[in-house]
Amino acid sequence: MTPPTRLDLTQPAPNGLRRGFTTGSAATAALKAALLLLLRGDLRREVDVTLPDGHLSLRVPVQNVRLTDVGAAADVVKDGGDDPDATHGATLWVRVTPLPDALCPMTFHAGEGVGTVTAPGIRVPVGEPAINPVPRAMMRRAAREVAGHEGFAVTVGCLNGEAIARKTFNPRLGILGGISILGTTGVVEPMSLEAYMASVEVYVRVAVHARPDAVVFTPGKLGRDYARETLQVPPQAIVQMSNFVGAALDALQSAVEDTGHPLPLLLVAGHPGKLAKVLNGDWNTHSAHSGMAMNAVARVAAALRLEDATVQALAQANTVDACVALLAGHALGAAVWQGVARQVAAALHGRAPGVGRVRVALFALDGGGLGEAEA
Repeated sequence: MTPPTRLDLTQPAPNGLRRGFTTGSAATAALKAALLLLLRGDLRREVDVTLPDGHLSLRVPVQNVRLTDVGAAADVVKDGGDDPDATHGATLWVRVTPLPDALCPMTFHAGEGVGTVTAPGIRVPVGEPAINPVPRAMMRRAAREVAGHEGFAVTVGCLNGEAIARKTFNPRLGILGGISILGTTGVVEPMSLEAYMASVEVYVRVAVHARPDAVVFTPGKLGRDYARETLQVPPQAIVQMSNFVGAALDALQSAVEDTGHPLPLLLVAGHPGKLAKVLNGDWNTHSAHSGMAMNAVARVAAALRLEDATVQALAQANTVDACVALLAGHALGAAVWQGVARQVAAALHGRAPGVGRVRVALFALDGGGLGEAEA
């Protein structure tokens, strides 16, 4: 098997900023370093972590790798690159203990500073530590790489994690006691507004100058994959706008005006947890600059005359994913998501009136379509 290609974090991203690594990558690196010492007597100051796609890896510095009475432990300082969030600079630690049977599946435990899930609606069951599925898979893979199996009990903690978590949505999500261990790619892409929007403006102008039938805006991977794989949109017509919805639309409107090239269609594709925030007037959808979108979904449901109990449940849901689950079996569930898409499309079109039509396609986290509409 070809070994993963190492991604060099010292090389800047296309927007000139420095990438970082997620809390999931940090925990995986700490686990791998602890296992290398425990099983091989190999004391490392940095380790290679295989990223979720299996094709790339990261070299992550580790600290304080040590044996314990029941196994081993290690620390990693989380580096968010030039896009620091609340966990940038936090020290994550991992303790690992072999299970009695190596064939047992890996078990995960919340140490001090890592939260526990207390309410439904996110991708981790109630009662489990707030370690998301992708980081769990990364740690299982790291264990197999070192030990050939995953029969270990893994405890993940974070120094001052409970205080850090108060700066995040975790208390609102019912995640108590600390931070979450997150990440879907293992890498933090630098998304600061000034630098990122400079690159987005270039991408938008290139797209408009090519005189396409449509340009696609997407916050992230879901919409990008839909545009590439389902719609067969050429890469130069896809703009990944991250959280900067309003600024990306402003750049598009400016490009259309400056170039004089009409754009027949703007397609905006992504998860409603991001896109529906514009219905609350939040045009930068980063959690530090916006609220959550469940109330917007509930307002659409109320306008469609769904029963009061369902509307209230939507408004009080912990996440938009919980709203997706609530509406999955409802007779008017599809109508709600179509209504959300229609209102989002109208809001976006209002900010970029030079575009002929704006179409919005909403997707669940598993890639399944929720609803489409245009304005």
